[in-house]
Amino acid sequence: MPVQVADKVYWVGAIDWNVRNFHGYTYTTPRGTTYNAYLVLGEEPALVDTVARGFEEEMMARIREVIDPARIRHLIANHGEPDHSAAIPYVLAHAPQASLYCTSKGTESLGAYYPELQGFRVVKTGDTLPLGGKTLQFIEAPMLHWPDSMFTYVQEDRLLLPNDAFGQHLATSQRFDDQVEAGQLWEEAARYYANILTPYSRMVLRKLDEVGKLGLAIDTIAPSHGIIWRRNPGSILGAYRRWASGEAKERVVIAYETMWGSTEKMARALAEGVADEGVEALLRGLPMADRTDVIKELLEAKGLLVGSSTHNQHMLLNIAAFVEDLKGLRFTHKIGAAFGSYGWAGTAVGHLEESLREAGFDVMVSDLAFRWAPSAADLERAREFGRRFAREVRQAVAQSLGAHHGPEG
Repeated sequence: MPVQVADKVYWVGAIDWNVRNFHGYTYTTPRGTTYNAYLVLGEEPALVDTVARGFEEEMMARIREVIDPARIRHLIANHGEPDHSAAIPYVLAHAPQASLYCTSKGTESLGAYYPELQGFRVVKTGDTLPLGGKTLQFIEAPMLHWPDSMFTYVQEDRLLLPNDAFGQHLATSQRFDDQVEAGQLWEEAARYYANILTPYSRMVLRKLDEVGKLGLAIDTIAPSHGIIWRRNPGSILGAYRRWASGEAKERVVIAYETMWGSTEKMARALAEGVADEGVEALLRGLPMADRTDVIKELLEAKGLLVGSSTHNQHMLLNIAAFVEDLKGLRFTHKIGAAFGSYGWAGTAVGHLEESLREAGFDVMVSDLAFRWAPSAADLERAREFGRRFAREVRQAVAQSLGAHHGPEG
C-alpha cells in the first residue's frame, strides 16, 4: 500500500526483496533494495521518479490507491539510470497528459534508453514548478552519481527527494529510519556511499555547501533506494560530509589473497602487530570476504595493508579485482602498504604498491616479500612493520582531527 511521507505526499515505489547484485555484479546487495517513487498531490499531481523494469505494476497499484494515474500531470526524472527510469514509458502510457522533466544531461540518457520519449522539459538549479498547493524546486547534482542527476525539493513540506544521494540498498516493509534497526541501516548507508559515491567526494562536499547556501530547511530526506530519513535527517548529511572529507578512525583493513597459506601467515602477523599498538585491525581474506563489504570497511579506516601471492608474475585474481576497484573509487587521505609471498619471481608486491599509488594512497614501502614460506624471523618482521604502520595511522588520524577542529584558544 502507499505510505504517507508528508501532507499529500506518498511513497508509491516497489520493494525488491531478491536482488543480490547491482551495477553489473560489482556491488552485492545481500539485503535487497527498494525503488522509491513519490507522488506529490497538488492541484496538478506530480510523480517524482519511477521504478526498475518488472516493478511497474507494483508501483502503479500503489498510485491507484491514491489517485487515478491519468490525473498525473508532471513526471520528474531525477536521474536516468534504468533502476529509476525504466517505468517512465509505462507511466506516460497511463498518464498521457503528463509532461516529463529532467536536466539537460537527462535528455541524453533518457533519450538513449527510451528513444520513443519526446518533448522533454529541461530544468536547472533554482527552477520551480507550481503544482497548486505544492511547489517543486530543482537542484542540479551532476555526478551524484551520473551527469544527469538532480534533486527535487518540495518547498511546503521541507522535503528533499535526492534520488541516489543518501540512499541504501535495503529491502524492508518499513519506510522510515525510526522504524528499522539502526546498526543495519547505517551499515547499508556506509556500504552505499563507499561503493558508489566515493569517487565523487569533492562534488559531494560542494553540493552540501550549495544546498546550505540555498537556505533550504530540510525536515525529511526521501532517497530513491532504501528508507526515508525523518527522525534526524541531519545525521545522514553529517555522515556524508565526514565520508566525503576522508575522516577516518584508527583502523587498519588487511585484505589479502593467498595460494598455499604463506601470505595468510604474513597477514595474521601484521594484524597482531597493528593490534599491539591498540589500533583496530580487520583481517579480510579474499574471496571469502565480500569485496563490497571490504570497501565499506575501508571507508572509515585510515590504513590498508594489501597482500597477495605472486602468480604468473602478478597478483592473484581476486585481489587484482579489489585493487582495480580502489583505482576507480579514489579514496582520499589513506595510508597503504603491500606484502606477499612468492616462489621464483616476487613481483606481486611491487604491482600492489604501484596500484595503491594509482589509487591515491600514501604508500609505505614494507619490504615484506618473502620466498616460499615465511620463517619465524620473517613473521616477526611482519609484526614489527604492523606496529610501525599502526603508529603512522594513529599519527595521521590525530593530525587529521587537529586540522578539522583547528587550534584551541
